[in-house]
Amino acid sequence: MTIRPGLKQIAILLLLTAGAILVHGYHPYVEDAEIYVPGIKKALDPSLYPFNAGFFASHARLTLFPNLIAASIRSTHLPFDWALLLWHGFSIFLLLLGCWHIGRLCFRSSRAQWGGVALVASLLTIPVAGTALYIMDQYLNTRSLSTPAVLFIVINTIEKEFWRAALWTIFAAAIHPLMVVFGLSYAMLLLWTHRSAAGPLSVSAMLFFPFGFFPPVTDAYREAINSRSYFFLLRWEWYEWIGIFAPLLLLWWLQRIARRQELPVLARMCRSLIVFGLFYFVLAMLLGISPRLDNLAELQPMRVLQLLYVLLFVFVGGLLAEHVLRGRVWRWLALFLPLCAGMFNVQRRLFPATVHLELPGRSSENGWVQAFLWVRDNTPVTAYFALDPNHMQLHGEDQHGFRAIAERSMLADRLKDSGAVTMFPALAESWRQQTRSQSDWRNFLAKDFQRLKGEFGVNWVLLERPGVAGLACPYENQTLLVCRID
Repeated sequence: MTIRPGLKQIAILLLLTAGAILVHGYHPYVEDAEIYVPGIKKALDPSLYPFNAGFFASHARLTLFPNLIAASIRSTHLPFDWALLLWHGFSIFLLLLGCWHIGRLCFRSSRAQWGGVALVASLLTIPVAGTALYIMDQYLNTRSLSTPAVLFIVINTIEKEFWRAALWTIFAAAIHPLMVVFGLSYAMLLLWTHRSAAGPLSVSAMLFFPFGFFPPVTDAYREAINSRSYFFLLRWEWYEWIGIFAPLLLLWWLQRIARRQELPVLARMCRSLIVFGLFYFVLAMLLGISPRLDNLAELQPMRVLQLLYVLLFVFVGGLLAEHVLRGRVWRWLALFLPLCAGMFNVQRRLFPATVHLELPGRSSENGWVQAFLWVRDNTPVTAYFALDPNHMQLHGEDQHGFRAIAERSMLADRLKDSGAVTMFPALAESWRQQTRSQSDWRNFLAKDFQRLKGEFGVNWVLLERPGVAGLACPYENQTLLVCRID
């Protein structure tokens, strides 16, 4: 039977949610938001992005995420930016609530339960080995909702609330069809370690059933997936391999502690996590052995580490609180203040040209964001832009997404759009053609932009200063110019 948190617990979770946002920052339009936010905006206004929408619409067709967020905005009439912030805060709250429930199941004392929640809140943006994932991003995306949903699948499975687990599974599958596989397979493994062998058999069937549906690898598709070294386990750096095996060794040690202290749920979860991690590690190794299996690289089996890390931090935080921190306030401060300060510092280094909290209504001092906003407010919806195909990696850009902020169509870039290609191979040829046509961007002259207009129909361009002679540029700031291709 599920025990619901009281008002006091909810208040503490809300405070921890606010604290987590203050520590880790809020950047609603960076990194993968360039994929997900345009899908929400197009659901609200179908006239947006009349060109090249496939690079984000392909994701949108596989998830109800953009429709869910768009429906909430329509029903509440909230401003778009405020809706994103509230959903982001709600997703963190839901994750911490799930961690509280895990702590409740694993530990006897409330101190241990809150120790696990506090440690997860402090480490939300810690990198998950070599997967290019965080526990929780600094912005709203599908993983923001699928991660807590997967936790509740696990929680309800342990509590034998199978109907609730089934509902969370349906929700998670509708939001993120890949991540739910990992959560469901761990839940089945928990059942197997407690009862029968049906769990791993179901896991195996679920994993290998869809393999025949993946298309063959083309040269263009191989170029895209090769830009993602983290897809291939054998290309990970040595320290990223430590991120695989160190947690497994730690779980083995925690399992022994749990047995000595007669914490059966904790011991069972640790034991299952070790098998879980090793199973997917072997699968990732098998997929990386032969180039013939490159069409399966997009499955990214090592993403299971995200769930493993969340649970590990709950376990470690709980045991630290119970046996080291105890009731001494100064010990809690000595652990969590430096930890939060370190995470804050890392986030400031990651987005050095952007304010730490990009809150609604707050003006941006980032020149790229300023230019994107001018484009949104002063160009027609049918405007079709060309940008440096590597612009999200440039100094000062801070990984802000043009489509997400400017709400305008754009030629394919090398960073985010290549990620879309890895998931949707049908985009590969179009992506390669567009990125190759921009390959010498740094040396482009006015005639080169005319060529892009002839080939693809682009009629606007965004350039770093000092720009290119022969173009009319109605907007400029200290960093960029927005120019028409006449």
